[in-house]
Amino acid sequence: MIGESVTAFGGVLRSVEGHRLSATESVPSAAESVTVVICAYTERRWQSLLRAVHSLRDQRRLPEQCVVVIDHNEQLLKRARLSLPDDVEVLASDERQGLSGARNTGVRAARGDVVAFLDDDAEADPGWLEELLAQYDKPSVVGAGGRALAVWPEKRPGWLPTEFDWVVGCSYTGLPETVAPVRNLIGAAMSFRRHLFDQLGTFDTEMGRLGVLPLGCEETEFAIRVRLNMAGAELVHVPGAIVHHHVELERVQIGYFLHRCYAEGLSKAAVTRRTGADAALSTERSYVVSTLSRGILLGLRDGLGGDTDGFARCAMIVVGLFTTTAGYLAGLGRFRSVPHRAA
Repeated sequence: MIGESVTAFGGVLRSVEGHRLSATESVPSAAESVTVVICAYTERRWQSLLRAVHSLRDQRRLPEQCVVVIDHNEQLLKRARLSLPDDVEVLASDERQGLSGARNTGVRAARGDVVAFLDDDAEADPGWLEELLAQYDKPSVVGAGGRALAVWPEKRPGWLPTEFDWVVGCSYTGLPETVAPVRNLIGAAMSFRRHLFDQLGTFDTEMGRLGVLPLGCEETEFAIRVRLNMAGAELVHVPGAIVHHHVELERVQIGYFLHRCYAEGLSKAAVTRRTGADAALSTERSYVVSTLSRGILLGLRDGLGGDTDGFARCAMIVVGLFTTTAGYLAGLGRFRSVPHRAA
């Protein structure tokens, strides 16, 4: 007997009465078609959006459907409808402003067995979709995400540790180097089975980015929701599925780094209030103990070896960790009214 309950995110969570959903019994094993969703909100990225769409035409495995969702920008919506190829579906976001709402609009329009998401400032390598879709031959895999490599405006800042490349929306040191299960996927290059959204609801619009405001973790919250409610489900990191993510000049400033770290802490606190600390912080604990500790030692080694930026990277790891923790603690108080959601 199938039961339905309205989630805190406006979607419907379907589960089999008495036990969790099973990845193998609730979704088909084959991934025969794919929809790619690109969300855009500003004309400043128009050329980047064109490159993103063009990169889909160069895929070895072409998508059956490409959807561009414009997030509450009428001028951009008109321009996209006039200028993008006829086989690209251009939609206006019909949810609240922000990345989550735009993605949800794309999900509802998707006809593919798999929905893949590409950022409007990213270009996919020709093998991106092929690498992702190959993972769905395994029935337990319900999501697959690629590697987002940074394209810097000039050159990589010497002070920015690779362990913190998540600050600019890219893959970071500490992720698996081979195909492996992970807690959550990189938003710029991720994909999910379409049925997940029908069964578990869509992205939480309380958490997505709003314009340039760097709040987030909607991917993390959704991924945790999948794992808590679907027994045996796997989300896999696929290093060979590569996108090139352009980093804007404003994002290579220390001020942005600090702001983004603090916002990440706030967002993780919101996830904690929804899912519990064990689920929300499982990856972060190993990241701090293993990845950041090693990064500090490597920074000190590089600095002592004559690379003065090594000391700067070491310092930024400490500062970034402190700032993220401060945001998390502040967020626990700020989001204390959000009810804890049990699996």
